[in-house]
Amino acid sequence: MSERIAVSLQYLLPKQALTVLAGKFASSRAGGLTTSVIRWFIGRYGVNMSEAANPDIASYASFNEFFTRPLKPDARPLAPADFICPVDGAISQFGAIERDQIFQAKGHHYSATALVGGDAELARRFEDGSFATLYLSPKDYHRIHMPCDGRLLRMIHVPGDLFSVNPVTARGVPGLFARNERVVCVFDSAQGPFVLVLVGATIVGSMATVWHGVVNPPRPGHLREWRYDDKELRYRQGEEMGRFLLGSTVVMLFPQGTLKFNAEWAPQRPIRLGEKMGERA
Repeated sequence: MSERIAVSLQYLLPKQALTVLAGKFASSRAGGLTTSVIRWFIGRYGVNMSEAANPDIASYASFNEFFTRPLKPDARPLAPADFICPVDGAISQFGAIERDQIFQAKGHHYSATALVGGDAELARRFEDGSFATLYLSPKDYHRIHMPCDGRLLRMIHVPGDLFSVNPVTARGVPGLFARNERVVCVFDSAQGPFVLVLVGATIVGSMATVWHGVVNPPRPGHLREWRYDDKELRYRQGEEMGRFLLGSTVVMLFPQGTLKFNAEWAPQRPIRLGEKMGERA
């Protein structure tokens, strides 16, 4: 199937309905059926269960329990770096933000303002800064961790579409990451502010954070915001901050002069949680 046809079909699919159905199944406790689906999924995508804290697939009561499984404590050592990779996955894109514009794929950019839900004042803090877009495939570990020490200031749930976020769709759907449903997490750190965005996708049943729990559903259809300025919610580098219930993409924004990326980074390169992302610029 050509990329053009694959992308066109996504405009026609009932993505919201598929996502609701997938979410209901993923959270259901269906005994032997759940175990059979998990076994098929492991074989289909090559999931490495030897890294899981619990490798016994029959012990997972629901698909979500399996999908958000924790790793063994020593599975992802943290590199000695100012910024570490917050997920397992692959580098979709990374580099400089050109004023307000973030590179998505050849011929496609989107604005930081749109990504963070229309807050132009927040987006201005990242003008001419840097970004990284990290794709989590079905086989990957789906918890998200802190790239550096940080204090949580805000969380914004932005409603939107639920296109797939794989590389084919990124090349074919304009403004993909700023039009899909997403959860924007705003932090402050010793290196300055940064934003970590969890981007939803087709059949991503929900996204959750450690301080809030499941953010979506509900999906009320309007922007929701939580402020934590009056709280001391601090998280250490490498500490879990959230998770996807079925996989998707993380986008990070940093201010100008904050981050110098690891020289070994390149688009489509596989990455692992805890490896060096970069140093303070």
